Amino acid sequence: MGKPEEMYQCQTVNCGCLYDPDRGDRRGKVPKGTQFKDLGEEWCCPVCGAGKRMFKPLAGPGSVKDEQSA
Repeated sequence: MGKPEEMYQCQTVNCGCLYDPDRGDRRGKVPKGTQFKDLGEEWCCPVCGAGKRMFKPLAGPGSVKDEQSA
């Protein structure tokens, strides 16, 4: 599993899908090892269809964890 700062979580209601660069996105034909920042702007959540802007990192600045502690 990727490092928390390399993983991103979808922030739409009832989704919570995680993008893990170690796994890629088989549905979206994104190969393993692809960093979130390297996904094309057309990429969307394989669960709910949300765009990249609806994802936040699990750790680091602007992260899901950062908001929970605020």
